[in-house]
Amino acid sequence: MTSPVKSSTDAGGVPAGRPEIAVENPATGATIAHVPDLGAAEVTALVERARVAQRGWAATSLKERSRLMHAWQQWLIAHREEIVDLVVSENGKTREDAKLAELFYLVDALGHWAKVGPKLLADEKIKPHSPLLLGRRVSIKYQPLGVVGVIAPWNYPLTLSIGDAIPALMAGNSVVIKPSDVTPLAIMRLVEAAREVGFPQDVLSVATGAGETGAALVDTVDMIMFTGSTATGRKVAARCGERLIPCSLELGGKDPLIVLEDADVGRAANVAVEWAMRNSGQICLSVERAYVAAPVYDEFVERVTEQVKALRQGVPGENGSVDVGAITHGPQLDIIERHVSDAVAKGAKVLVGGKRGAGPGQFFEPTVLVDVDHTMACMTEETFGPTLPIMKVESEEEAIRLANDSPYGLSSSVFTKDLDRGLRVAGQLNAGSTLVNDAIMHYLAMEAPMGGAKDSGLGARHGVNGIRKYTQPQTIVVTYRVLRKELTMFPNVKARGRFLDALIPALFKRRRR
Repeated sequence: MTSPVKSSTDAGGVPAGRPEIAVENPATGATIAHVPDLGAAEVTALVERARVAQRGWAATSLKERSRLMHAWQQWLIAHREEIVDLVVSENGKTREDAKLAELFYLVDALGHWAKVGPKLLADEKIKPHSPLLLGRRVSIKYQPLGVVGVIAPWNYPLTLSIGDAIPALMAGNSVVIKPSDVTPLAIMRLVEAAREVGFPQDVLSVATGAGETGAALVDTVDMIMFTGSTATGRKVAARCGERLIPCSLELGGKDPLIVLEDADVGRAANVAVEWAMRNSGQICLSVERAYVAAPVYDEFVERVTEQVKALRQGVPGENGSVDVGAITHGPQLDIIERHVSDAVAKGAKVLVGGKRGAGPGQFFEPTVLVDVDHTMACMTEETFGPTLPIMKVESEEEAIRLANDSPYGLSSSVFTKDLDRGLRVAGQLNAGSTLVNDAIMHYLAMEAPMGGAKDSGLGARHGVNGIRKYTQPQTIVVTYRVLRKELTMFPNVKARGRFLDALIPALFKRRRR
C-alpha cells in the first residue's frame, strides 16, 4: 500500500517538523503512515482559507457542482481498489465491508446528490394563504452557511466523512473534515482526488489531529456535522450552542431486534448475525440486543449459534478470506471485554466466543450471550463490538417495553410474517428508524431521513433536510401590485378597526360540516 501522505504539508500547509500521529493497521499492529497533528492556530488558518474559497464556490452554478460530483464519482470507480486497500489497512475491516458500506455508498451518494441537489436547492415559490399578502410574491432561497466542519468517527471513515461532505459541498459550502486520528488515510486520498478532478483549492480540506484539532474546528466553522459518542456529542452541541451555530449529531445506539412468535426465524437469525457481526459490530446501527418470543427462542438461538461458530475471523486479505475483521480502536476492546465479563458475572452464559482473539492485532471473538437481562451492561450500554446478547420474552408487550427501555433510539427491528402487526409494533418503538423483517438497510434510502431519537442524536442525514440543513433559508417577499397607501398603514382610524372586526369572523368563522 502506498501512503497518501506525500509530505508534512499534505493536510493543508503544515510546516515541516510539527508533531505527527502514527497510523496503524489494527489487524496487524504495523505502523503504515504518519499524519500531522494540527494545533488550534493551524486549524484556524485552514478554516480561513476555506472561507475565502467558499465565496467563489457559492457563486459556482449548481450544474457545475453536479458535474464535479460526477467526475469525482468516476474517479472513485476507477480507483476503487486503491481506496478499498486504504480502508482495509487502516480500519481492519474486510474487503467486503469496505466495498459494501464505504465504496458502494459513496459512489451512490455522489450520483444521488448531484441529481437531486439542484432541485432541492432551487428557489422555492410559496403560495401564501393570507389575503393580506395579495399582490406579493413569496419565495425561499437556500443560501450556503459558509464553512462546514465534519468531525468523523473511525468505524466508517469514508461514509461518515466524505458522505457528509458531499451534500454540504453541493449546497455551496466549503468543508473541512476532521478524521479520527485512527483512520485518516482514505479520507486524505479522496480529498486529494477531489482537487485532481477540478474542485477548487481549499473548498474541501482535511484537518488531521487529535482532540485539540476537533475542538479548534468547532470553535471556527459555521456549522458542525458530528458523528461519534453521545458523551462527546453533548460537548459539541454545548459549544455550538454557545456560538449559536447549527450542528447535526449522529450519536450512539443500542439497537434492539424483536423476533415475534410468527416470524420467519431463519430470516431473523440471518439478519441478526449479519448486522451484529458485520464490521466486528462497529456500527452505530448494529443489532446490539435481541428480544425473542418464547415459542421460537430455542430455534433462534440454535440458528444464530451455528452461524456465529462458522464465522472466520482474522487479518483481512483477498475477497472471501475472512468474515470478521479487527477492532479498529484499541480502547474499544476494553469496553467489549468489560460488557461480556459483567454479563457472565451476573449469570449470563457464553455460547460462542467471549474473549479477545490471539495475535498482534486487535480482535474480539464473535460472541453470543444468553440468559441476559437489563441489569447487565451488554443490554443497556453501547458495546460496539461483535456480540449478540439474546433475551427471551413472553409477549409482544414485554418485547416493546424492553426495546424502549434505553436512553438510545437510533434504529430498531421487528420480525413477523404479519406485516400489519409489524407496522403496529414499529409505531410503538421509540427510534429514529424501524425496519420490519430487516435491519440497517434503511441507510441506503437516501430519499428518507436517517437520524436518532433520545440520546442518539439531533438532526438527520438524507432526505430533503439532509442537504437543506447545510443552508440558511432566506425568505424573500416581492411586492408588485398593491396600493401606495394600504389598509394596514398609519394612521389608525376607527373605520379600519370596524373593518377588521367584520373581516376576521367572516374569514375565519368555523363552518359546520
